Amino acid sequence: MDELLTDFVDRAGELVNAQQRLRGLLSAVVALAEDLSLEAVLHRVVSSACRLLQAEYGALGVIGSDHALSHFITVGIDEELTRQIGPLPTGHGVLGLLIRDPKPLRLHDLRQHSDAYGFPKNHPPMKTFLGVPIRVRDVVFGNLYLTQKTGGGDFTDEDEELAEALAAAAGVAIENARLYEDARRRASWLQACMDVTGRMLGEGETPEGQDEGLGMIAARALLESSSDLALILVQEDSSNLYRIAGAAGALAAEWVGRFLPFDSVEIGSVVAGGGAAPMEHASAAIGGEGLASGRLLVIDLSARGTHLGLLVLQREHASGTFNRTDTEMGPVFGSHVALALELGRAHRMREQIAVFSDRDRIARDLHDLVIQRLFAAGLSIQSLRRFIASDSAATTIQTVTSELDDTIRELRNTIYSLSDAETEKELLSSRVLQAVRSGAQSLPFVPHLTLMGPIDGIRDEETALNIVAVVTEGMSNAVRHSGADSIRVSVSVDDGFVCVVVQDNGTGLIAPATGNGLSNMEHRARTLGGTFRVSSSPETGTSFTWRVPFF
Repeated sequence: MDELLTDFVDRAGELVNAQQRLRGLLSAVVALAEDLSLEAVLHRVVSSACRLLQAEYGALGVIGSDHALSHFITVGIDEELTRQIGPLPTGHGVLGLLIRDPKPLRLHDLRQHSDAYGFPKNHPPMKTFLGVPIRVRDVVFGNLYLTQKTGGGDFTDEDEELAEALAAAAGVAIENARLYEDARRRASWLQACMDVTGRMLGEGETPEGQDEGLGMIAARALLESSSDLALILVQEDSSNLYRIAGAAGALAAEWVGRFLPFDSVEIGSVVAGGGAAPMEHASAAIGGEGLASGRLLVIDLSARGTHLGLLVLQREHASGTFNRTDTEMGPVFGSHVALALELGRAHRMREQIAVFSDRDRIARDLHDLVIQRLFAAGLSIQSLRRFIASDSAATTIQTVTSELDDTIRELRNTIYSLSDAETEKELLSSRVLQAVRSGAQSLPFVPHLTLMGPIDGIRDEETALNIVAVVTEGMSNAVRHSGADSIRVSVSVDDGFVCVVVQDNGTGLIAPATGNGLSNMEHRARTLGGTFRVSSSPETGTSFTWRVPFF
């Protein structure tokens, strides 16, 4: 009887213990559903596993696209100790064994395993080990690691079963968190589409304010994509050269106004067919300085079949890859931006047409009413001569009549200028002045600008665009690289040639033949049948001379 009672008590104790552990497992599963944030769910998985299986330390390693650990979440080690240990594991040793062979693994002594990689300095001692894979839709998402069972014993078969059950529940919770995060991010992208469209259309941006609007759009894209840098590029001409018209992120002010060539196959497909193209290495899209590191997501900006430019998002390799949500929602955002820009342009054209119509009305009123009345008044004053014999009075009448004639001529000139304004574009000299002014915003001094010859007589728009682009690029190079305290810009027209000279008194260029800016200016000159020369020395600074014919 005593033996039966003892056996009954032991079995009852095991049953109570099993029930307690089952309740613990159920509590852990319920806890996983309390938060839909993926990061919070991962932390709850590790915390619940440590509490349920009485492990002193726990970790969850997320497997990345390169089959290494992209994230490593720990429990039991505080922030200070984590800092002292150094970089987190990436998947070597026993941790990597579970990546290569995803099935439960129990060890009596972690350090004695043949694949043991060793512990870094300041790492706490760990002996007993239990690892199980976490699967999401039959795909291994990561591994759950538990070490140093409380009391010094080994992890048991029952511990392994509980860990596998918790891992299965964690897989469901992780998938739900992923779906929730995907839905939340898509909603956030759509809200961004509505916000930027509303701001671009509601504020009636002026041509100068449009660049500020592009900066706002770049900042919103940077936020939604969690990127390190966002650039909005406008195609300069039919070539693959783009001007950065808006930027947000690291050193954004240094990017605006620069020119970048994009000639990769992936970007060509984006321009041809729309959409977005993720690129693992920025150097595959452009060479030289700039975006040579990190990942890119290149998004087409097109409206009604017209390619307006590109939205380029850059993310460092340490920040992870662009996920499917960014790749799918980026083009949606880009289409809204392009449509807003196109509608904004149409809105400005309507306002311009209204101004031109008002100018026509004013010109007609001046011609039909004011000039006729002034002319009649002049004739009436002249008719008074026959009633006046005094020479001084006759002189006064002659003076008043001359002033009226001058006024009539000035009014006619005003009428002609009002009429011509409808067909005239912005003067090239004004565009050059604006380019120099924009490039000098960060300078503590004012550059010296010289305009010589009939610059505004250049009617070829391609030549005019290239002149403005060369002035912009030359100013950008001088501001960013020279360290000068004096910059001189000269644009002259003489004997069928236009010459642009940008000169500074800075430190000079070590290797004048390198760099995208110089090659861009040389390419523009060669395309127009002209020449481009660079002279540089530490004593005299740097001088760019760009000379092309025009007709």
